[in-house]
Amino acid sequence: MKYNILIADDHFVVREGLKLILETSEQFHVIGEAENGKVAVELAMELQPDVILMDLNMPVMSGLEAIEQLHARDCRIPVVILTTYNEDDLMVKGLAMGAKGYLLKDSKRENLFRTLDSAIRGETLLQPEIMEAVFQARVRSNTSAAHRTAVYTSASNTSSTGYIPVLSEKEKIVLQAIAHGHRSKDIAFDMGISERTVKAHLTNIYNKLGVDSRAQAVAIAIERGLVHLG
Repeated sequence: MKYNILIADDHFVVREGLKLILETSEQFHVIGEAENGKVAVELAMELQPDVILMDLNMPVMSGLEAIEQLHARDCRIPVVILTTYNEDDLMVKGLAMGAKGYLLKDSKRENLFRTLDSAIRGETLLQPEIMEAVFQARVRSNTSAAHRTAVYTSASNTSSTGYIPVLSEKEKIVLQAIAHGHRSKDIAFDMGISERTVKAHLTNIYNKLGVDSRAQAVAIAIERGLVHLG
């Protein structure tokens, strides 16, 4: 079975390069190309690809705006962010908005295929250094929010960010594993359980932490000392 890919990038050379690489695989087929976020949203709704490779910096409509538009239309097509080394803040925002992973534009062929495969399976594939960036962005956001609300809040009030949920031992193992970028399939193998059980643990973790993505779960878990990246 071939999976249909939509590539959104304002650089023709990047689109062509990705297309050439993807066409070397029997698993993927490029169904459409977009030069900006507006066209990406239109093609996504029309073509219904299995996954979208989305650049962040594009004219007319950025990749982040495109992701927002897709969410507003209740479009659940997984998005993988295309990024460069100097776009950490944008990439973190994209992951926080629900993107299923990221790819540096000079990523190796195997990493491209692996990330797309994970996104199609509904997983977020992240490396520890990216989770650290997500965590740092969350810390900055929490610090800013705390400063803004300080004048309205009594010092005796308990902050909701201080609450530490109770996770089972298996949930802690799963959370630690995803913090290190492991896939559900690999976690299931290592723990000797089914992939469905891993996903059930993830659902419980999301509910307890009040999140809906791996990036958010790990960011909160790091913040509250539930997992460590070292």
